[in-house]
Amino acid sequence: MNKAVFLDRDGVINNDYGNYYISDSKDFKLNPGVIELLAWLKQEGFLLIIISNQGGISKGLYSLDDVERIHLKMNKILMPHGLKFDEIYFCPHHPENEKCICRKPDTLMFEKAVSRFAIDVKKSFFIGDRETDVEAGNKAGLKTIKVEANQDMKEVLAELKKSLYC
Repeated sequence: MNKAVFLDRDGVINNDYGNYYISDSKDFKLNPGVIELLAWLKQEGFLLIIISNQGGISKGLYSLDDVERIHLKMNKILMPHGLKFDEIYFCPHHPENEKCICRKPDTLMFEKAVSRFAIDVKKSFFIGDRETDVEAGNKAGLKTIKVEANQDMKEVLAELKKSLYC
């Protein structure tokens, strides 16, 4: 079975300071230390999977195409470093407009990834910056790490190295 790191996108991978919804690829900027974190995780054999709520689609604030453009930009930034996400799952729904079972803190996006990639949840974890991320990770049976929004991921990397190998 595989091991994976599930990561929230906005606030963890990219900076969302001052923008609750990142809807334009020109506003997409990686948080400090993300490349170092992802490179180390990949080197350690983890699959890299994004799990993200993108309720702005349902609210009409941006489109599915906007989200895809952001993901293309993210991959272009990571590619020169030999990095890419194994998969990106996102929920386009918002509770103001509809009910769903994919939006965090529910676990459908995690369940899809676990099934598709034969992931051992006991060897995997989730990194998020909101309480709904913590709740979702716990419900999915993952070790869950809550970070500060837009935190330097080098700090997280140092903690991970300590906790995984001490």
